Amino acid sequence: MTTTPLDHAAAWLQPQPRATALALPADCYADPGLHAFERDAVFARGWQLVAHAAQVAQAGDHALAEIAGVPLLVVRGDDGVLRALHNVCRHRAGPLATCDGRGAQALTCRYHGWTYALDGRLRGAPEMGRAAQFDPATIRLPQARVAEWQGLVFAALDQHAPPFAQLVEGINVRLAEAGHQLDTYRFDRRVTYDLACDWKVYVDNYLEGYHVPCVHPALDRLLDARSYTTQIAGWHSLQSSPIRPVADAPAVYGSGEALYYFVYPNTMLNCLPGRLQTNRVLPLAVGRCRVEFDFFYAPAAAAQAEADARFSDEVQREDIGICEAVQRGLASGSYTAGRLNPARESGLWHFHELLRAAYREASGATAGG
Repeated sequence: MTTTPLDHAAAWLQPQPRATALALPADCYADPGLHAFERDAVFARGWQLVAHAAQVAQAGDHALAEIAGVPLLVVRGDDGVLRALHNVCRHRAGPLATCDGRGAQALTCRYHGWTYALDGRLRGAPEMGRAAQFDPATIRLPQARVAEWQGLVFAALDQHAPPFAQLVEGINVRLAEAGHQLDTYRFDRRVTYDLACDWKVYVDNYLEGYHVPCVHPALDRLLDARSYTTQIAGWHSLQSSPIRPVADAPAVYGSGEALYYFVYPNTMLNCLPGRLQTNRVLPLAVGRCRVEFDFFYAPAAAAQAEADARFSDEVQREDIGICEAVQRGLASGSYTAGRLNPARESGLWHFHELLRAAYREASGATAGG
């Protein structure tokens, strides 16, 4: 059963109007009890980006993932169906796969050799023929929910998560208007950063352009602050800005529009002319998280990959510095929740409202037994 460090009737946990909202209290970022609670309250109940479709294009292709501590194996079946199977053998919890792969004919546990079909049905269990009342036909791997969208693969552990279509409602139209067809972009590289901050500190920082003039001077020259907007939907938000042609600024983005999508709870889609960056923000421990950047390019933009990666790394190093400093401030005992800027931090407010709702639901259910 989920345990909770929260008083589900606490004032800070109730819905807050954007015009007068406070940020989350410091304990939300530094309390070990809340960090553990979020595993069930947030991550086990939401959709996570787990793979890109090119990794699992053909029967037997598979990719490893994990949601809320549950190992998953995203695999294309012989029937063409994509599944997110629990990568945990039903015998004694061994792994069915330990790395991504192509064209597997079956899934064989690395511990004792139990073998499963690509749809999760047990096909063979060595030397279990004489075990009393053992029926392989009754054994199969549990499955998470799975969805393919724009060349990306998402999974959710249980029915608490909303229908996936609600998560991305309206995004397809906006991407098409900006000339993006993400499922045609090809994977180029992954870059991973480990940060000494809570995962929410990184998400908070992503969700507002308020800090850009102070923290990102080169990026600030590219984005048009006067036309920078934030739009909020049920389970995602969009920050957008025209890209300005500035002579002394990096030219890697060309001209067009920057679209920064956040999909609750921990996925970012940075859509720029001819390219996509996906960011997954993964909690590691109290005050620590990992951010995985995957870079994808349209053929016409692929030549800019090296310059693009260098500029992205520059921006990320700036974000890491400020996020880790903010974490130290939150953990210091000095901070009390401050007012949000309703014009510049509406995406942040929306994220906090979704978190408050998740906390209330999980803590209320626990309090009620």
